[in-house]
Amino acid sequence: MNRFAAVDLGASSGRVMVGELSPDGLGLSEAHRFPNRPVRVAGTLHWDILGLHREALYGLRRAGRVHSIGIDSWAVDYGLVDSAGALLGNPVHYRDGRTAGAAGRVAAHISDAELYDVCGLQFLPFNTVYQLAADRLEHAERMLLIPDLLAYWLTGEIGAELTNASTTGLLDVRTRDWAWPLIERLGLPARLFPPLRAPGEAVGRLRPDVADEIGHAAGVVAVASHDTASAVAAVPATGRNFAYVSCGTWSLAGVELEAPVLTEESRAAGFTNEAGVDGTVRYLRNVMGLWLLQESLRAWGEPELGPLLAAAGSARPFAAVVDPGTPAFLPPGDMPARIAEECRRTGQEPPADPPAFVRCILESLALGHRSAIRQAVALSGREIEVIHLVGGGSRNALLCRLTADACGLPVVAGPVEATALGNVLVQARAAGQVSGLAEMRALARTQPLTRYEPAGDGARWAEAEAFLARARALRAG
Repeated sequence: MNRFAAVDLGASSGRVMVGELSPDGLGLSEAHRFPNRPVRVAGTLHWDILGLHREALYGLRRAGRVHSIGIDSWAVDYGLVDSAGALLGNPVHYRDGRTAGAAGRVAAHISDAELYDVCGLQFLPFNTVYQLAADRLEHAERMLLIPDLLAYWLTGEIGAELTNASTTGLLDVRTRDWAWPLIERLGLPARLFPPLRAPGEAVGRLRPDVADEIGHAAGVVAVASHDTASAVAAVPATGRNFAYVSCGTWSLAGVELEAPVLTEESRAAGFTNEAGVDGTVRYLRNVMGLWLLQESLRAWGEPELGPLLAAAGSARPFAAVVDPGTPAFLPPGDMPARIAEECRRTGQEPPADPPAFVRCILESLALGHRSAIRQAVALSGREIEVIHLVGGGSRNALLCRLTADACGLPVVAGPVEATALGNVLVQARAAGQVSGLAEMRALARTQPLTRYEPAGDGARWAEAEAFLARARALRAG
């Protein structure tokens, strides 16, 4: 069969997509789409993992008979299971505040510089290593990242997929194995860490009860289960000289390399080295992304986005900009109020209305893309000729145009469903229907794409970037 089901879970929504190979390329259709809403219980923010599992099963039933199933999701979060395989509580959301102080506890055992030399990860306070430092592990037998947990429920097979494991801060970026000396040094139980799987390896067949529920039997394949790894696998590039922005709730901006960059300059600049398909390294920096816009829309009562973007396109440029990485922007809440406060803190007049806020947000994200891509080029030595902006953000024409202007390079926007597409392409390769990464990317080029050429005033972008650099230095003390 040439049909493959992708369970693609984002931080704000999930979908089950069906990919079908034909002589004309790869077609994608949506079987089911559903919201991903966290739940706060007794002061702790959790993922509704059972709800996500239910929706995935419903989507797989609607998808019909397929050759195989792959699962991808956001990174770092996990479920703990006991020796009987039972889940020990709902997984905690990375935006929960439980990791406050955890970095200090980890630093008591290993310095930030040593940790970076082993794992190559950008410091983020919610990285898995810090979550585990804040967790109760005495009854836990295994730690399963979100796609691995769902795959376990589908098949009964336990494992950890490599690209997602590389986001934990507990994988050796050189050997691509668990960093066992580090794990021991941190006092973490070795039993927690399952055997690793590479993208394309078989997980197992559906359990009989699952096959009965969805109406058909199929195999489950370990795809590039970190959603960004799947998205980068589906970048429609024709060569090596490209940068990418995987843009959704988060923007992951960087370049694809053959080896990690583990210099002190790279660590200080906040760059991460994560595993990609076929031994590649995703050298990137996390930018807060469309979370700022999503939370603002929620605060405004979910107005229609199209008219807001049209009005924002006509709003005064560079009236105010903020650093998307401002720590106050991380938790859920009244985002416009926090943006206004940050504007006042940096000596700017806050935006006066929603279109001005949207303009501020999108220009700020474009500046985040500019900074990340330019530093990735400088630190890695990779020359680039084009930026591929993939994911849901590629539908936002204003953001794509601003990113092209900010970076001074063409932006090719699309595929929109890059994560699901990369998920399907890895399955197709595992089935012997696609030969390798080059052919996968050729198939990605059969999807709708839009090209934006740079225009505008480069000097004003440079001035705004310098302003934000001063604001970050002021915030750092």
